[in-house]
Amino acid sequence: MSNQQQILFPVDSSKIDPLLSHHVAALGASQADYRDAIDRLIHNLINIRDDEGKFLLRLADGRVLDTKSWNGWEWTQGVGLYGVYKVWEMTGDQKAWDIMTSWFEARFKEGTPSRNINTVAPFLTLAYLYERTGNRTYLPYLDAWGEWVYSGLPRTEEGGFQHIVYNSVNHQQLWDDTLMMSVMPLAKIGLLLNRPHYVEEAKRQFMVHIKYLADRKTGLWFHGWTFEGRHNFANALWARGNSWVTIVIPEFIELLDLPKDDALRLFLIETLEAQVKALAKCQTASGLWRTILDDETSYEEAAASAGFAYGILKAVRKGYLPKEYEALGVSAAKAVRAKINDAGELTQVSFGTPVFNSIQEYKDIPLTSMPFGQAMALLTMGEFMYRFI
Repeated sequence: MSNQQQILFPVDSSKIDPLLSHHVAALGASQADYRDAIDRLIHNLINIRDDEGKFLLRLADGRVLDTKSWNGWEWTQGVGLYGVYKVWEMTGDQKAWDIMTSWFEARFKEGTPSRNINTVAPFLTLAYLYERTGNRTYLPYLDAWGEWVYSGLPRTEEGGFQHIVYNSVNHQQLWDDTLMMSVMPLAKIGLLLNRPHYVEEAKRQFMVHIKYLADRKTGLWFHGWTFEGRHNFANALWARGNSWVTIVIPEFIELLDLPKDDALRLFLIETLEAQVKALAKCQTASGLWRTILDDETSYEEAAASAGFAYGILKAVRKGYLPKEYEALGVSAAKAVRAKINDAGELTQVSFGTPVFNSIQEYKDIPLTSMPFGQAMALLTMGEFMYRFI
């Protein structure tokens, strides 16, 4: 039996594709160009390589980790998988399905990595694949890793998920990345395996991260917070960290199907709208945002801009944000489309970025193609598709 035949809730792409026959006028491109861009993004995603070893992560214990190429296991590939899943969810593309299932098959044969905030990221997609297929070989992984996030992951004061990674325990630190990399997977696994305490913990993590990372003055988010010294490091309003927030709030509300009068839903929407209002003030003329949102000397960054476009457009479509914000998302989506080159690479993407103690260190991060950049562009292109159905 093929993977596609095992799917419990298959997407009939023959019914979807005719709906995509509209000319995508706002992008200045035809349906064929649009679909071709998605195909090229996926092709580039699974063929990214670090031939020179320039971006390898070398650990003190001798391990060498590839966070750039497709066959590694880190948050970069985890976000990549989610981008591919969203394409499959809308189109039923067999190639997209095979890419995901073959990735997990190969990685499980190699053996799972050590557990940290970032290595949890692929389990969001695995949870969706299990939901679609009922493939019980996935279940032990979801069970063990979900329980580790809930009861084994180090905590900060007030019970926050400490942003432990391969090369640093980041003692007593909260990062905005955590919401995408570990909190979303925990919530999805909790729903899937009927563990409501996982879902409640995910809700609490959103609240504690908002408490310490949302900037009351601007509505934007700081990259990190430490309980040791109680400060936000460089007070960096870092674009990609902010974009995880713009992505995960609409995703989380939808995932939990929070009712309209639910207090947490209202709180999350208010938090999102405060952020988007601030984003409107610092979007550049190109439609992109800078890697430090309020620093005009920092470079424009396409992956974060794709995350903003996706979150804004989805939040408007779902009714979480007023229609007036749609133009902001549309202009960003157009700018992201313009940054996808003929090879299918989303250009102008910054490499993985830790929390820094100075703004200059953020501005010095190099630009390179990355799986998460490809995925964030896929999210944007897929969400933009809804405007023309």
